[in-house]
Amino acid sequence: MTTVMYSTSFSMGIRFFSKRFHDPIYAIYGFVRFADEIVDSFHGFDKERLLETFKRDTHQAIEDKISLNPILNNFQWAVNKYKIEPELIDTFLRSMEMDLHNETYDRSGYEAYILGSAEVVGLMCLRVFCEGDEQSYADLKPSAMRLGAAFQKINFLRDLSHDYNGLGRSYFPNLNINEFNEAAKLKIEDEIEADFQAGLEGIRRLPDGARFGVYVAYVYFYALFQKIKKSRSERLLKERVRIPNSRKYGLLVSSYLKSQMNLI
Repeated sequence: MTTVMYSTSFSMGIRFFSKRFHDPIYAIYGFVRFADEIVDSFHGFDKERLLETFKRDTHQAIEDKISLNPILNNFQWAVNKYKIEPELIDTFLRSMEMDLHNETYDRSGYEAYILGSAEVVGLMCLRVFCEGDEQSYADLKPSAMRLGAAFQKINFLRDLSHDYNGLGRSYFPNLNINEFNEAAKLKIEDEIEADFQAGLEGIRRLPDGARFGVYVAYVYFYALFQKIKKSRSERLLKERVRIPNSRKYGLLVSSYLKSQMNLI
């Protein structure tokens, strides 16, 4: 339910995973979505204290292998079943802590934030897909991280106006939002394009039960990327670019046909 409410693109992709992957991927997404909501939406409350409580409860749930919080109970089950490393979870939570403080990032801070907020989430999912195959996990790890980075950077561009005007955040390194122009936008787009290409190479080598679902998410995000590329920088400062659901269904059909013809 949490995934469907917050991400139509991601939830549609999950539907095309093998059924054995549905519950653990939903569990991971529910966990990261919950933490993100604490720092993004719980205005008027002590977010730092709430996030610290959530962090403590997360570790306790994993240790106890149960929680009265259904989000954390599902997550601990996935963590314990697929042996998701504590380091990935802690790195993610550190990025959420970074969102408690509105700041302009330099390159190292930007990369640290993307590592925690996106790349390690891709690695949690990869742990599920590889089902204990350590060699496959090691081989696919770089591509999974690049794909997660591409998705996050797209979100940054899509939400540029809301993040800055609504939350006081600017993620891209050393970017003065008031000087965001076509040249700055093109530089970011070139970086995202390279991440997408590296991510696609990994998608092609994913296990059968995961490949098509991840590819669907890739296609949706890449279509959004293409729409953003065609939009002027001024537009991104004023509104959120979207892909209509009707267009998403069309992309799904074309993705399925490509998959059936081994054209991914």
